[in-house]
Amino acid sequence: MTKELDTKGLNCPLPVLKAQKAMKELEPGETLTVYATDPGSVKDFEAFSRSSGNELVKSETSDECFTFILKKAG
Repeated sequence: MTKELDTKGLNCPLPVLKAQKAMKELEPGETLTVYATDPGSVKDFEAFSRSSGNELVKSETSDECFTFILKKAG
């Protein structure tokens, strides 16, 4: 299952906090795709991945939108 979370327009720390809450609803191995516009979210999601143990599968930028794919740790 892949879940999507739109946090566009929200500033730090809200994108990560909302992602953290959404990750709790996933089973190990499932992914969460997060869309954000806050430039600080790039470093925030890298730090979140390290501290939570969830894998940051992908991080990309296009047209001022940041996309992150997180995979829930088993």
